[in-house]
Amino acid sequence: MSAAGEGGVPPEIDTSVPSVARMYDYAIGGKDNFEVDRAAAHELAKVFPEGFQFTRDNRSFLGRAVHYLTKEAGIRQFIDNGSGLPAQRTVHQVAQELNPDARVVYIDNDPVVLAYGRALLEGNGKTAALQADMAEPEKILAGESTRKLIDLDEPVAALYVSVLHCLPDEHKPGDVVTRMLDALPSGSYVVISHLVAEDQAPMDYFTEYMNRSMPWGRVRRPAEVTRFFDGLEILEPGLVDIEFWRPDSYAEKMTFDLPFEIPVVAPEDKKLWEFGGVARKP
Repeated sequence: MSAAGEGGVPPEIDTSVPSVARMYDYAIGGKDNFEVDRAAAHELAKVFPEGFQFTRDNRSFLGRAVHYLTKEAGIRQFIDNGSGLPAQRTVHQVAQELNPDARVVYIDNDPVVLAYGRALLEGNGKTAALQADMAEPEKILAGESTRKLIDLDEPVAALYVSVLHCLPDEHKPGDVVTRMLDALPSGSYVVISHLVAEDQAPMDYFTEYMNRSMPWGRVRRPAEVTRFFDGLEILEPGLVDIEFWRPDSYAEKMTFDLPFEIPVVAPEDKKLWEFGGVARKP
């Protein structure tokens, strides 16, 4: 199928190349993906069998972090940077179950992602989907949807969940986080997970594979991601493989429906994993 609108596919969707958002959607059992995305996900899984596993771990981490921030930290405003395609247990679903007044702005630069998001959010006056580049926090904060829903006199949670590795070094992902947090008041939070490796070979392979097919960034080392949290108060258990970030803190268990079994890779055998945590701005 091409991008010409055949088979009911909108013409703006290029189904000849994989999409990060659609690969992620497939890995967590979503339906908004194409054969090119599924093939790319399985190709990577041949080299990194932990891929499907860490994608699901990451989605569960998002739910636990939002649950904590809403219930325990009293946060009722969220900016979800690089939100991707709508999936089960989205930020507003988790937050608004606990606090119906919670407000969420979803940020993505993919117009297709935004089309799906706006359809999902229709009728929910406390949520919005804004087409913007997460590397430009000033434009995000100046956006009409953000100004309408987010009160910068109150703490905000800025989410960067499995997205900063999509930014190349010239976009300075650490500075992106800093610039966002500089505009938020004391008591705000940031949630970050990032694809990491310690060994150079898997870092290079995954990075080169992704950049062959789409605009992407790179896999980084845990020490590089740790610097994104400079000056912040890092919550327990610190910065970890997100599989181990408060794994029992949220009773809602994700269910991921795929027509095949995913391999389970022991933590010590992972070549790549999602690393991060939650931190508070003093």
